[in-house]
Amino acid sequence: MSRSFNQQLDQHGAWRSNFAHRLQWLSRWLTENELLDQAVAERLRGLESQIRTSKVMVAFVAEFSRGKSELINAIFFAGYGRRIMPASAGRTTMCPTELGYDATLAPKLRLLPIETRLEPHSLAYWRDQPARWTEIAIDVGDAERLAQAMAKVAEVRWVSQDEARALGFWNEETPDDNPVQDAEGRVEIPRWRHAVLNMPHPLLEQGLVILDTPGLNAIGAEPELTVSLIPQAHAVVFILGAETGVTRSDLSIWREHLVTENEGSDTRFVVLNKIDTLWDTLSTHAQIEQQIEQQRQVAAKHLDVPLAQVLPVSAQKGLQAKVHRDARLLEASRLPALEALLGQGVLGKRETMLRLAVDAGMAALRTEAERILKVRQRDLAEQALELQGLRGKNVSVIRHMRARIDQEQNEFEGSNARILALRSVQGKLLREVYAVLGRTALKADMVRLSAALKRPGVKFNVRKVYGETFDSLRNNLREVQATTAEIQSMLHATFRQLNAEQGFTLQAPAEPDLSGFEQELSQIERSHIHYLGVGNMLKLAQADFCDKLVRALASRLRLVNEAAMTEVERWSKGASAQIDAQLKERRRNFSKRIEAIERIQNAAGSLDERLLELATQESTLAGLQQRLSEFTALIAQQGKPSATAAAGGELRAAA
Repeated sequence: MSRSFNQQLDQHGAWRSNFAHRLQWLSRWLTENELLDQAVAERLRGLESQIRTSKVMVAFVAEFSRGKSELINAIFFAGYGRRIMPASAGRTTMCPTELGYDATLAPKLRLLPIETRLEPHSLAYWRDQPARWTEIAIDVGDAERLAQAMAKVAEVRWVSQDEARALGFWNEETPDDNPVQDAEGRVEIPRWRHAVLNMPHPLLEQGLVILDTPGLNAIGAEPELTVSLIPQAHAVVFILGAETGVTRSDLSIWREHLVTENEGSDTRFVVLNKIDTLWDTLSTHAQIEQQIEQQRQVAAKHLDVPLAQVLPVSAQKGLQAKVHRDARLLEASRLPALEALLGQGVLGKRETMLRLAVDAGMAALRTEAERILKVRQRDLAEQALELQGLRGKNVSVIRHMRARIDQEQNEFEGSNARILALRSVQGKLLREVYAVLGRTALKADMVRLSAALKRPGVKFNVRKVYGETFDSLRNNLREVQATTAEIQSMLHATFRQLNAEQGFTLQAPAEPDLSGFEQELSQIERSHIHYLGVGNMLKLAQADFCDKLVRALASRLRLVNEAAMTEVERWSKGASAQIDAQLKERRRNFSKRIEAIERIQNAAGSLDERLLELATQESTLAGLQQRLSEFTALIAQQGKPSATAAAGGELRAAA
């Protein structure tokens, strides 16, 4: 039997939690054995944070009255025994609503007033301005009060046509998209611009984020939804009415907001909801099935998606079946098939990405830790050879050996000028990287784009304008890549010299590959170019709309640049940490050599005893190397999440 999305998310959450605990254990073990340098420790902390806090976002998109909120209730909130999201007849969710959980915040519903659209800031900006949000405390144990709080997202205001126009809900040039006026000429608009529910629901606690979006008119008025939030979702569930099929407004949402060129459809699911409206007592079961199948095929053809991605469902009957524990009705609703597909498509892909990150992290960690062990093994061998040379020697020879070690130590400490010079040049080049990818440079690019978009008239050259902007952004990344290549060349040369002069085993870490960020920029460009097709030319003639579009774009591009800078910074720290680790090991080696000579001088221990100690230490290092390999292999092993607990037991037993 297929597992529901809830069951698969439960298992995924348990897998991530166990993984994070195992990484914590490994970090402690490495620290206790002094095998964790600064760069690897930071990589391990980042990996643990990624595993523990990574989110899985599922966006539900539909025109009004397609049963979208009811589907969310059926999949995620049936355990309450009632509806939590407002799902009455007519328009329900009037503003984009995010449902998630952050343990650092109290359970509450945050509502951003629609009037913030009149100010020149993006949604990303408003997220960090708590004073402008209306907050409503929630009690997750009281289903009635929780549902009352969520009813707020359906609230509306009646405003004049001028106010609706200023807020982006009225446009004379696209009259078909305008809301209906009442007898007084007023227009119905949402009371809230955005809603965020922070709720310790079992699924949300495990990293699920649900994005519930309103219909076409509201989506078009908030470009940040289309060019930022929805594209970042790991899956998009697009809901149609089984009785209506693909309508004109459905097709507009799909073409203008959900599908971009060269983008795969494996994370785009189409739901034919309300199949219960086709359950006709005058038709046979075979006739009903044939009608549903025909609607599936028509929808797949119109939306150009694989037939397997179009699923017929009755959200209302599915919710009813779960509440009343009616297995036959649940099967007839076909909700379990959708849940299973969501779990396989969304969680399977997310888990694969996390496992690849773990594999890469474990490989880097093992390489660094083994390098430290090899340095210690080499130092022990040199100490043993040095002490063996003292057999049969008199006191003056031993005293001379001590003086020679002191001289070597002084020369070593005095030879750090090259390392300081390396760090100085490295710091200068990194500052150049930050200047190219920093907020100031990005702001300049966005100012140029905004100026081009605000030129009077219809922008038929919008593709060229965007192309030039994204070419500039990609060139910035290429410039940074050239800078990292320069730093890499310098690292190779300096490391070779230090290895030759100091006997180090430095190896420059692999240069960061920024091509993935270039691809991400191209993906963002495609979503914008697609969105700015002929259908949106009239909107582009509005300065306010262009401002919103550029602000939304800037917020997303800032994340790409910051991620690229983080990658470069991590690489730079990896090189510095290697030097620090080997400097520390060399100083430790000098201390051990001096201690051994002093003990022999003071007759505190015989030469044979000291050699036996070194042999024991060599054996210990060999054991550490073996356990390091075993532990990292256990953590990085591939397999089903159910194997995680067993692997955790093996890890503890091996220790």
